Amino acid sequence: MKPEPAPAPHPAAILAIILASYFMILLDNSVIFTALPSLQADLRLSTGELSWVQDAYVLVFGGLLLLGARAGDLLGRRRVFVFGLVVFSIASLLIGLAPSAGWAIAGRAVQGIGAAIVAPASLSLLTASFPEGRERTRAVALYGATAGIGASLGLVIGGALAHWISWRAGFFVNVPIGAAMIILAPRFLPETGRATGRFDVSGALSATLGAGALVFGILNTADAGWDSPLTITAVSAGVVLLIAFVLIERKAAQPIMPLRLFASRRRTGAYVARFLYLGAMIGFFFFTTQFMQEVLGFDPLQAGIGFLPMTAVNFGVAMANPRLARRMPGSVLLLAGILLTLAGMFWLSLAGTNSSYLTGVALPMVLIGGGQGLAFAPLTSFGISGAPAADAGAASGLLNTFHQIGTCLGLAVAVAAAATVPAGPATAHLAAQVSAALTVGSVLLLLALAVTAGLILPADLASRPTKTPRTAVPAPEAEPAR
Repeated sequence: MKPEPAPAPHPAAILAIILASYFMILLDNSVIFTALPSLQADLRLSTGELSWVQDAYVLVFGGLLLLGARAGDLLGRRRVFVFGLVVFSIASLLIGLAPSAGWAIAGRAVQGIGAAIVAPASLSLLTASFPEGRERTRAVALYGATAGIGASLGLVIGGALAHWISWRAGFFVNVPIGAAMIILAPRFLPETGRATGRFDVSGALSATLGAGALVFGILNTADAGWDSPLTITAVSAGVVLLIAFVLIERKAAQPIMPLRLFASRRRTGAYVARFLYLGAMIGFFFFTTQFMQEVLGFDPLQAGIGFLPMTAVNFGVAMANPRLARRMPGSVLLLAGILLTLAGMFWLSLAGTNSSYLTGVALPMVLIGGGQGLAFAPLTSFGISGAPAADAGAASGLLNTFHQIGTCLGLAVAVAAAATVPAGPATAHLAAQVSAALTVGSVLLLLALAVTAGLILPADLASRPTKTPRTAVPAPEAEPAR
């Protein structure tokens, strides 16, 4: 059994580099939403081409995450992390310079490759740099807060840049940030070394192609429906390939995804709960943005700023999370976070054409922000909890894979639900579509709540040490010898 990592020599610098890099890739997952109308007008994109500007990124990101995680284990996580930053930064520059739809879509796909490398490497580097205890709890809490804040703040930044400068600025801004992280990472981040072994090529191919086909099929339902031959073929191929992947991993000597990671109820529950939670949240971001612009009449900047109540509360609660985690089990915080998010999502689903921003959007966002602040850190920590050091990359890669595929599936289901709303006056029709989509999000959160209560809570409470009764040992002897 490998010893816990020693305290990092520059913990603040390490944490700053990891969080800034992770924030950058999360930012690009949401910065595009409020900038889409400007991008469409500038490049003269069709509706299908516009959807692929987002889909190409998510598809490649989700499909290559496990391979990116395994590359970090075998080649050294810092080395792979820096390479991923290089790919992501160059792709951002190319998208900002894009003269056509094909260029922009291809650039987003390359960005997805970089993100698939950086995301698992950043979490495994954090695990390697901070030993179990208060420091890792704090670091994971900040990492979880970054996941929530990056998504919401991206909408504000995207709207502001599109309104004041250009949609291209949202991608150009990644270049100096990426360059700074590329320079600083070799200086401060610890190298984890190269593990002995080789790539599980058949496992990597089946996982990547299977996840990619499944995500593509789900995304295709938004335009073509579930009965489309392309959708049926893609989803069927994805399921077959993923089943083959599991069978390959059962026999592989050095699997890309050790199935032993699912032996833990807490980890398994965290993967599934994250899948459902993110599926609900992507619909919230996508449709609430449209509600503010098309129903309330906000411009892109105002719509971005409209998310600030959620962002501010999210940040405040996330900062208090380490203190709360010392007083109560993480599973209790997770349950409370999902419940708050569910209450806010349901409240927001009731908004209509006569709703005001304050009571129809802002106040529900306060609940959603508080729920995110409580939920993301335990979802992250339970996903890597107890994983052996040799499996750190695989555990973080699997966590991010469930994150991205949950996002894709959740958005597709929400869009499909919105499409069932009968036609009517434009504003009222959109308001009804938003209500239908957020109702689906509420259902996904209910399922996440059930998973947390059924898998994570019992396992977490069972693993907590039982305190010795005060009467069992005289008080003066309770203090350990120093």
